[in-house]
Amino acid sequence: MDKLKQLESFVSVATKGSLTAAARAEGVAPAIMGRRLDALEERLGVKLLVRTTRRIALTHEGSAFLEDCQRLLADLANAEASVSAGGVKASGHLRITSPAGFGRRHVAPLVPRFRELHNDVTISLNLSDRVVDLAGEGFDCAVRVGDFPDSSLVSVRLADNRRMCVATPAYLKRHGTPQHPNDLLKLDCLTLSSDASQTRGWAFRVPQEDGSAELMHFKPPGPLDCTDGQVLHDWCLQGWGIAWRSTWEVHAEIASGRLVEVLAGFAAPPNGIYAVFPQRKHLPLRVRLWIDFLKHHYARPDFWLAETR
Repeated sequence: MDKLKQLESFVSVATKGSLTAAARAEGVAPAIMGRRLDALEERLGVKLLVRTTRRIALTHEGSAFLEDCQRLLADLANAEASVSAGGVKASGHLRITSPAGFGRRHVAPLVPRFRELHNDVTISLNLSDRVVDLAGEGFDCAVRVGDFPDSSLVSVRLADNRRMCVATPAYLKRHGTPQHPNDLLKLDCLTLSSDASQTRGWAFRVPQEDGSAELMHFKPPGPLDCTDGQVLHDWCLQGWGIAWRSTWEVHAEIASGRLVEVLAGFAAPPNGIYAVFPQRKHLPLRVRLWIDFLKHHYARPDFWLAETR
């Protein structure tokens, strides 16, 4: 007897609650469903269902086996659905999340493009600067920027990211260019306010007398602060001072000359831009394709040079 048919029959009976309902759904006699279940239990050497004239109940072993069977059959259906006319085909609903500022610039423009390639996938994009509980809130994937300490999630590094001090050429002409992080004490620094998430301050790698370099965190004073990084970015472009921003935010403006990097010799090591997702034995095809799509675009230097897309 077909082992797969036995599993399908077991799942059908367990979820529908009776042999008769499962048999009716498949268009066979209840006795056939019963024989399949008997053969499955005999092959496994364990009782999966307790059958009476009134109801069917799962045993403890049957409950655990039902979850495994449902996952196996879903994986098989996904595998079959992923191959259509010789090509890869994804389907289902994709729930993704990203920090608001990064997401507006570098995730949101890609979502409709991905949907255009995979039109059987529907997508929800959540933009939030809080750290979303992916598994608890039902998200398939997050894009995160910075160090990645959460070992309960799986991460794929998509690109490097570096923080840098930037200012307009006009501001530097008026006030001078800092040569050391300590020079920031004499300049107008545009900083995140104390109740924002950036608690340790600006990071620099400072050379030591023995030839090594020490990572130091510095909270410069400044005349203007804000909880929103985009506002700091705008103030910096308007020439109000020096800001500490990410390459993903200022790459295009540095390339065009609107902003200038200062203290490059003291820049801290880069961190990363990651796709993260809950640990799963089998990652849905739509999630794998989305991550590959991000990696493809983020690997292109010209992607970061476009200020708007």
